Amino acid sequence: MQRPIYLDCHSTTPMDQRVLDAMLPYFTEHFGNPSSTSHAYGWEAEAGVKQARETIAQAINASAEEIVFTSGATEANNLAIKGVAEAYFTHGQHIITVATEHRAVIDPCQYLESLGFEITWLPVEEDGRVDLDRLADSIRSDTILVSVMAANSEIGVLQPLAEIGHICRENNVFFHTDAAQAIGKIPLDVEAMNIDLMSLTAHKVYGPKGIGALYVRRRNPRVRLASQIQGGGQEREFRSGTLYPPQIVGFGKAVELGLAEMEQEGERLAKLRDRAWEALSQLEGVYWNGHPTQRLPGNLNVSVAGVDGTALILGLQPVIAVSSGSACSSQSTEPSHVITALGRGKSLAKASIRFGIGRFTTSEEMDQAIEHTIRTIESLRKAKQG
Repeated sequence: MQRPIYLDCHSTTPMDQRVLDAMLPYFTEHFGNPSSTSHAYGWEAEAGVKQARETIAQAINASAEEIVFTSGATEANNLAIKGVAEAYFTHGQHIITVATEHRAVIDPCQYLESLGFEITWLPVEEDGRVDLDRLADSIRSDTILVSVMAANSEIGVLQPLAEIGHICRENNVFFHTDAAQAIGKIPLDVEAMNIDLMSLTAHKVYGPKGIGALYVRRRNPRVRLASQIQGGGQEREFRSGTLYPPQIVGFGKAVELGLAEMEQEGERLAKLRDRAWEALSQLEGVYWNGHPTQRLPGNLNVSVAGVDGTALILGLQPVIAVSSGSACSSQSTEPSHVITALGRGKSLAKASIRFGIGRFTTSEEMDQAIEHTIRTIESLRKAKQG
């Protein structure tokens, strides 16, 4: 049986063979514990971890010592948000974030809200971007953190990180960004953008699942965090636990490849996306979600009027693998909180399709996928009318 065309690369990406090749020796040959530095097995593992740490740091213009490995972006977000809240609660208990954030930011903020912290939930404009004046006006004397996602996981919209960072720095407020979808796809620079904390993950950039990182600024200003996992004191005591060299090496290789191929691959993906939209836009009642240009090159998110959202996804499934929103909330029957935040009605929010085009998506596959999408929409509309 032929498998569907995979167009869900914002959910996860297939591992690049070059990443797997880099990882394999660390399962069987260099299997040591990188904390065991009294013999060669530990040294070999430590060397692999060190190289990956340096690669990831260089990718965002940080120092290697500022990279803290985690189990993924969800843990990194929790460590950043709860870690700052616990370390600085005597300075203030006000946090600012955005209504379109991933659940891995929303849920920790809601948890802190239940403990007495005050959270300002900024709305977004119709294009999915935050209003900078509104953000600046929301900062108070007791604000300790602003958390804004770099690239939205559903609509691919890029937030103006440098401008947000400038506002935060001017007001002596820490700036955290969830860059899980952005690493290896768009340029990131923690110095130029005044970013103090950045969450990363490997599996969105053709690396392994189960490994991520948090960038934690060490100077100008130094960020203190309350650790959320205590134990052996690894990772500057921010995140205890034995490091997993195969995953870390894979993460480093994935980021290295992403940076090396970013420009060329970005142009290719944008062409596929734009060709898909050109075809879909010929249909009545198909709406583009998010900013038309300030977005990930491989993202196309559309809402379709006049069809049932569940029926639409089911109709697409035999031929293409897509989703209607974040994979982390795909079991929910509620409309996407991201699409509704753009001002779309409930029915349009439910009938949205997220095309995540990736490194291994071919031009022929994209043509097949769009042809099937158009046929499915037309068929569902005809059935509804009949």
